[in-house]
Amino acid sequence: MRYILRFLWNATRGHHLAPWRSPYLRWRIETYTGVKMNSIGFPEFCGFMWREKAELLRFLKWTGEMERYARVKPKNP
Repeated sequence: MRYILRFLWNATRGHHLAPWRSPYLRWRIETYTGVKMNSIGFPEFCGFMWREKAELLRFLKWTGEMERYARVKPKNP
């Protein structure tokens, strides 16, 4: 859960209270759906989140898994 929150916090940097304004998330939505970045507002963002909630949760779980692989704790001898 911590890794999911870390990804969301980093992805919305500068726009934590209004994630639909985040250039990174808007770019990701544009590449996923084909909707132009400039036309993504609050209603489009919420609609996308609702329609793709299962895929988004799967993606967030995957990012957490990759984060755990990237930050392996060193073993003590």
